[in-house]
Amino acid sequence: MFHNVYKGKRVFVTGHTGFKGSWLCAWLLSLGAEVTGYSRDIPTQPSHFEAMHLDEHIRDLRGDVRDRESLVAAMQEARPDIVFHLAAQALVRLSYDRPVETFEANVLGTLNVLEAVRSTPSVQSLVLITSDKCYRNDEQVWGYRENDHLGGYDPYSASKGCAEIVAHSYFKSFFAHNGPACATVRAGNVIGGGDWALDRIVPDCARAWAKGEAVRIRSPHATRPWQLVLEPLSGYLWLGALLCEKDASRPFELSGEAYNFGPGAEVNNPVSDVVRGLARHWQGFASEMDESELVTRKECTLLKLCCDKALAYLGWKATLNFEETIRYTAEWYQRYYRGGGRDESMLSYTLGQISAYANAAAMRDQVWVGQEADRP
Repeated sequence: MFHNVYKGKRVFVTGHTGFKGSWLCAWLLSLGAEVTGYSRDIPTQPSHFEAMHLDEHIRDLRGDVRDRESLVAAMQEARPDIVFHLAAQALVRLSYDRPVETFEANVLGTLNVLEAVRSTPSVQSLVLITSDKCYRNDEQVWGYRENDHLGGYDPYSASKGCAEIVAHSYFKSFFAHNGPACATVRAGNVIGGGDWALDRIVPDCARAWAKGEAVRIRSPHATRPWQLVLEPLSGYLWLGALLCEKDASRPFELSGEAYNFGPGAEVNNPVSDVVRGLARHWQGFASEMDESELVTRKECTLLKLCCDKALAYLGWKATLNFEETIRYTAEWYQRYYRGGGRDESMLSYTLGQISAYANAAAMRDQVWVGQEADRP
């Protein structure tokens, strides 16, 4: 997969203990990469990172991306070929309570990663993960394109828009001619097993149903383009691989660009569909919804991405439909809770889902799969 670029490569991942970061590290391990992770802490209890005992399989470093000196030293010592930056304060509602921390982590943290890369000659490619919420959301019915206005009403969204501007500045100022290839990526509404963050619908269901309680729903009619965590990760990994290759025959330049990764335009379901879909696969758990909680702070009811650029430039498109996304997610949690949260095979199960996803992608002729997936 991914042109076999990652085999034997040294890869540095910030935010590796988080939900998306831990899935990315597991996938990189399966590709034969030597992974160094850099995170401040374990962000949730339980956590996907701990469920997989991932610290036993990668180089696990603790540090804050707001601490530039420590980050630069860690990256220089690791001498990575490829860097994925995911470390962030990633919750919209928490950003209202902690706006300064949000801006420091998401803007200053991104700046520090760029400085660390600038001072580490080994880096060949850099993928900076921001968010679909970096766009100024006007509740438009069509998907946002990469050249649409950046911005945000809440501190989280604004911080991600700022991070994009900082990254573009560094590309133009320092990386365009002599530095590593780099790009920013935007995705949102990612679900999958192992997410226990606050104020997210799937973790809310997992926590409530595991205790036999009804799940409280703030905005049951808010629609989102839901996607399995492996969908955008496949795009990040494919982009990182192409940036490393620097194919001179390519008729367009990948570096210095921003890319959206999301599901097809037809995948745009309300929160209530997610809950009911999970309940269909969540046998043996309670599945009631409590819609009594009121929304007291602004949350967008509609936000979609246009992913035509990723298709045109990278040949990438999403693999799974909504029902498949829900099934992968529910089955991971069922496996975890049936093992009492102490199942040491969760890494194996996670890798099994990655393999199954790659097989599905191969059957649907996704460009990044190549010959390594085990086609049935």
